[in-house]
Amino acid sequence: MSDHYYTNRPAAEHDRRTIEVELRGKKVRLVTDAGVFSKSGLDYGSRVLIDALEIPEKASVLDVGCGYGPIGIAAGILGATSIMMLDVNERAIELARENAAANGVPQAKAMQSDLLEAVSQERFDVIISNPPIRAGKETVHRLFEQASACLKPGGSLWIVIQKKQGAPSAKAKLEELFEQVDEVTKDKGYRIYKAVKSL
Repeated sequence: MSDHYYTNRPAAEHDRRTIEVELRGKKVRLVTDAGVFSKSGLDYGSRVLIDALEIPEKASVLDVGCGYGPIGIAAGILGATSIMMLDVNERAIELARENAAANGVPQAKAMQSDLLEAVSQERFDVIISNPPIRAGKETVHRLFEQASACLKPGGSLWIVIQKKQGAPSAKAKLEELFEQVDEVTKDKGYRIYKAVKSL
């Protein structure tokens, strides 16, 4: 298997750089590196997802496949009081921790995990993911199953997925697991789905 971002320990030589992005009206500086997803700038799918997000007051949030942390940091900007960021990639986790601290989001913690395994006993108000499409449909669907188990009743799962990368089958899988699945927005082929766990 080629070395890409869905790898525990990237072999790529370090190439740290700082990017500036605006997340929900706040300018932030994020450190990225080789071997992590979208190292040269915030990817379009994550941008569409961040712009669509609704975070209830004092919510506990889980960001699955956090990369260097933009989605988790955005959740903090939107008022989440506790944020757990997970990624299989240890380099991404180090960056997510560094970026959360540097941008004034101390309530965000980061932990290495294969999907949601490290938090399988915890429950969250909101789970957010730009899922690891390259890891395959089976992995993405397992993420949805684990997210359903880790949500509190009435909690919501937010997903971004491209139409050409399996949005229809992803929506069908979400509809198997959740009573309510809404397409919140679509932009340039990206779909944002919000799936709500029944009370």
